[in-house]
Amino acid sequence: MSADSPVGAPGASPPDPFAQVRTRGYIGLLAMAAVLGVPISVGAYGFLALVDELQPWAYTDLPKALGFRETPPWWPLPLLAVAGLLVGLTIRHLPGIGGHKPAEGLSMSGAPKPSELPGILIAALATLGLGAVLGPEAPLIMLGSGVALWLARLIKPGLPPQAGAVVGAAGSFAAVSTLLGSPITGAFLLMEVSGIGGPMLGVVLVPGLLAAGIGSLVFIGMDNWTGLGTYSLAIQDVPHANPPTVAEFGWALVIGLAAALVGTAIRRLALWLQPRVERRLLPATVLMGVVIAGLAIAYAQGTGKAATEVMYSGQSALGPLLADSAAYGVGTLTLLVACKGLAYSVSLSAFRGGPIFPAMFLGAAGGIALSHLPGLQLTPAFAMGIGAMSVTMLRLPLTSVLLATLLLGSQGLTVMPLVIVAVVIAYVVMLRLSPAPTGRPKAGTEKGPAPA
Repeated sequence: MSADSPVGAPGASPPDPFAQVRTRGYIGLLAMAAVLGVPISVGAYGFLALVDELQPWAYTDLPKALGFRETPPWWPLPLLAVAGLLVGLTIRHLPGIGGHKPAEGLSMSGAPKPSELPGILIAALATLGLGAVLGPEAPLIMLGSGVALWLARLIKPGLPPQAGAVVGAAGSFAAVSTLLGSPITGAFLLMEVSGIGGPMLGVVLVPGLLAAGIGSLVFIGMDNWTGLGTYSLAIQDVPHANPPTVAEFGWALVIGLAAALVGTAIRRLALWLQPRVERRLLPATVLMGVVIAGLAIAYAQGTGKAATEVMYSGQSALGPLLADSAAYGVGTLTLLVACKGLAYSVSLSAFRGGPIFPAMFLGAAGGIALSHLPGLQLTPAFAMGIGAMSVTMLRLPLTSVLLATLLLGSQGLTVMPLVIVAVVIAYVVMLRLSPAPTGRPKAGTEKGPAPA
């Protein structure tokens, strides 16, 4: 066969998808990913530390500084109204609409422009620091990719577009390297979000994994140096789980179905609210902040628990919720799911942040509530709830299984079969409940060719 045979001609060899790996340029790309992983990870650590400092300052230190002996029950109202105003102003007046719209799910549509990075940062800090029900992962993904690509083009102005895409993805990997508890979980998340696959998966994934591994080391080093914490998803002292029973496989079906119904309702409400918020942006975002505050206050007054259990993403509250599960009755947990679910939906419609941790918290609370019923252990219920609600809100089945199982350490292996069943049921039901994509016929309505 001639070396000049055209691709697609009979007998022609298919293009080698790994040819890029064998080039000197790819080695340089790996080196760039490793170097950029350090400042991106340091910046991500600083971002998470700042958010962690803003939350107690806003709800504990500030009211004391203003003369209150303790935080008043109405305190979330003005702060979340301010959060809504800041996010609305950012979306309206700064480039980039403050990042992606969380009601539409996680996405990786390319690195943001440098001019869009300040708006993403401001909207994220207002959302996360003042109590809206969203997490840090989506802003970190966008900030990591945008900063990485900006730095790469400073180092190498003529960076080709394909190499730029790989560098941007590596920046996202570095930014979320340990946020989800493991670089591997972050890798699966970004792999499923980006939709990459086939032979090119490894070509794109390897620089990202390298950046994530370096980012994980940086997070550990920053923790040892500053003592502020790792800001990594983790749960200590997970209750022992016995091997799965037939009854628990039945509960996996129930939890998967329930999560799909609840999660679909949350998303549909968020998507219904989103265009209405955008039509009257500033007053509407302020109003959405007040609604979140009202739900948090109602939960606190009705249960005697902290209003912050409804506010924020729930990342740091997962461990205490499991450890103190005996202190939560079914009624309290049901009200928590209802109030936080509504606050989550409102936050998705108007604020800027990630959907992962609120979904995990809602699933965990629902699972703990169901564990009061016969035939269901606490730890499997907790894990199945997390996995089923995560896949409903994220539409990422592999990531959802990993989130629910790696989080539990050795107990995760025991409950993994149950989690897989719950995730599959929730995923299938969620897709059945979701409308067909615009421009495509709904399932069962496709028409065949016209008769001759």
